[in-house]
Amino acid sequence: MKTILIVDDDKNILKVIKMKLESEGFKVSSALKAQNALQIAKDEVIDLALLDLKLNGKNGIELMEEIHQINPELPVIILTAYGAIDTAVEAMRKGAYSYLTKPFDDNDLLQQIEQCLKKTTISCEVKNLNNIVKEKYGFDNIIGQNGKMKKVMSKISQAATTDSIIHIEGDSGTGKELIAKTLHAASFRKDGPFVGINCAAIPDNLMESELFGFEKGAFTGALKRKKGFFAQAAGGSIFLDEISEMPFPMQAKLLRVIEEREYYPLGSEKTVKVDARIIIASNKDLAKEVENKTFREDLYYRIHVIPIKLPPLKDRKESIPLLSKHFLEKYSSRISKDISGFSKPAMQKLLLHTWPGNVRELENTIECAVALTTKNIIHEDLILQSRDIKTNELKPLKAAKEDFEKNYIIQLFEFTKGNVSKAAKLAGRYRADLYDLLKKYDMKPADFR
Repeated sequence: MKTILIVDDDKNILKVIKMKLESEGFKVSSALKAQNALQIAKDEVIDLALLDLKLNGKNGIELMEEIHQINPELPVIILTAYGAIDTAVEAMRKGAYSYLTKPFDDNDLLQQIEQCLKKTTISCEVKNLNNIVKEKYGFDNIIGQNGKMKKVMSKISQAATTDSIIHIEGDSGTGKELIAKTLHAASFRKDGPFVGINCAAIPDNLMESELFGFEKGAFTGALKRKKGFFAQAAGGSIFLDEISEMPFPMQAKLLRVIEEREYYPLGSEKTVKVDARIIIASNKDLAKEVENKTFREDLYYRIHVIPIKLPPLKDRKESIPLLSKHFLEKYSSRISKDISGFSKPAMQKLLLHTWPGNVRELENTIECAVALTTKNIIHEDLILQSRDIKTNELKPLKAAKEDFEKNYIIQLFEFTKGNVSKAAKLAGRYRADLYDLLKKYDMKPADFR
């Protein structure tokens, strides 16, 4: 049950709002004075505050700022009279979620509260997921720095609370297994096992016995009973990577398992219930594989319940400096080398590469450079030594211009740490021009702070 704090110096309004919210299932704490409201904020766990803009002795904005000193994350909705809209807008600039003009409709109030609580919940879930990624996998929030990846994390936060099948799509090396582990770690099955299988690595004739297990004597060489991967994942999650490589006959058997939520181990007459969250991943477009008749259409629709699309590294190049720094610290610490960073030409070379191998290729590149360097900084000659980087290759003018713009914006805002005013001065452009470019390439100044 969510708790809402209402502060208004009009007893009648306070009573009406309280009755309405309690009838909708909320727990309500109310106060006529700012001092009482502050005490409630200290003593109780509040999920949202409704503050009247004009209070006796103190306005709602001042009260909001004092409440935020107690709980900086508490969402606030300002209640204001018709003639004070400008002041209410100022309140939003200072941290209020929104405002409502009196007299307001009950449905408008409930809608605002619902939207506010939903946004706050998702925001908290994304932060928690970032912490899970940081603590369990050492990525230190890198995955959430890009605008597209933040959207991915938001979707993961919502999907993790369900037990539905997840289909992770993305090129090789984009981090599909990391996402699968994050989903597992954020779910109610987090204390159970996480079992990951690469379908491309299992021989066709062994896949059924590996997935579902077998009884002793089920076939020649079956000298003892063996639990399959589905049984090993009981109570947890099973991750089927590269699902597009699963043989066609095996796809039909997997379909039945998904639909019936049970299976027969080889040589057994008893079914085993599936008690695992199923997470699927593919580096191919399964919709196209269905068109090409290499993947079953019925299976595709059964696994494509909650799709999560991971963008390739070339579409989120602003993550490259952060990822590079992370991998530099990881591998220099592992072999006890004191390396402070990258030279500007080295970082430029990293930014210009198209990264067909994505994050995995970047990690391998940094590991190689760390191993080979004899200095305390990584120079460009150690970056992508085995690659013929055609930085001067001619591209269509529009593509070349967009590549330049995007890389320029990334370097500009990294240098100014997301300060738009400084960036505008350095670039010799209006702030509005830079905001247009940021929007064009799905970036925000906050991504660089």
